[in-house]
Amino acid sequence: MNILDSVVTQAAAITAIRRDIHAHPELCFQENRTADVIAAKLTEWGIPIHRGLGKTGVVGIVKNGTSTRAIGLRADMDALPMQEFNTFQHASVNQGKMHACGHDGHVAMLLAAAQHFAKHRNFDGTVYLIFQPAEEGGGGAREMISDGLFTQFPMDAVFGMHNWPGYDVGKFAVSAGPVMASSNEFKITIHGKGSHAALPHNGIDPVPVACELVQAFQTIISRNKKPIDAGVISVTMIHAGEATNVVPDFAELQGTVRTFTIEVLDLIEKRMKQLTEHLCAAYDATCEFEFHRNYPPTINSEAEAQFSRQVLASIVGEQNVVEQEPTMGAEDFAYMLQAKPGAYCFIANGDGAHREMGHGAGPCMLHNPSYDFNDELIPLGATYWVRLAEAWLATDRA
Repeated sequence: MNILDSVVTQAAAITAIRRDIHAHPELCFQENRTADVIAAKLTEWGIPIHRGLGKTGVVGIVKNGTSTRAIGLRADMDALPMQEFNTFQHASVNQGKMHACGHDGHVAMLLAAAQHFAKHRNFDGTVYLIFQPAEEGGGGAREMISDGLFTQFPMDAVFGMHNWPGYDVGKFAVSAGPVMASSNEFKITIHGKGSHAALPHNGIDPVPVACELVQAFQTIISRNKKPIDAGVISVTMIHAGEATNVVPDFAELQGTVRTFTIEVLDLIEKRMKQLTEHLCAAYDATCEFEFHRNYPPTINSEAEAQFSRQVLASIVGEQNVVEQEPTMGAEDFAYMLQAKPGAYCFIANGDGAHREMGHGAGPCMLHNPSYDFNDELIPLGATYWVRLAEAWLATDRA
């Protein structure tokens, strides 16, 4: 691997920062301590900063030369509301909060790159270092954009990176097109008429309606959308009734919908609403249908994904840059890719063997209470950020 010596020599110090952040996780829009750590380091290295976008976001500005071209590099920095099982020294000290998705590592990789940029400005243009809050459900990318991220800091493209457990360290994955799904939630309330369970003819039972809806929704996937278009409808909660001898007044269904395109999402929402209203009417029940669109699909632009692949291949070799397998997980970097061209890649986090003894039961997968970021990735990820920015700003893309 072609890793920068400058980031290797500073890896231990950056690792210490990463572990400090891991030990002090903060939830979405509460990343005040994390932002303070980031801001202090950038300032120490002579990098101007801007704070406050998306409440706790930090943007570092590294300029060199006279070019007006600019690139954005993004790292998310929030943790998850879950209890950590690990027992190593840098385990979370904040009860019910944990860096179980590696955002502490994402911050560390971008900080390592920032430290290199501060000393070696081998580019003509501007690199914006975007430390984003609230990826885990808060839509921090959307909020930073709303607060003026791309107007105050105009950039030609924006890039993101996420660690990916299960791949061997030294590998990356990047592809053009959809790589992560849209995330959406629904809540359906079916209003019937309560009665004694021994006299069901006196009421309108919402439970059979709920059962039929769960089955009917799957016909949207199998019979309404094209078979080659990906889509998931999962009813994950059903609530009805309080006693075994009472037909309830209402039943409530909740769940999630995932798609890779807005067109499929539009179709699914429309058909779910139609089926709900018509099935309820057929049973003489009424309903309330709520559908909330959270994160849009994460779609890499063709040119930027290919550019990313070329940079990665120059670092780890073409054989170690694989095609991204699209996942039905969601990522709010999607908002940035809706506003700017760019690409979102995966960096392999290994199989969990990097964790110390006594880490707790369970695999080292994302959102797992025994997860930990692999610090071996810090020089590799930082090298990618540096080489990507240098190559992008050196290329005439007018």
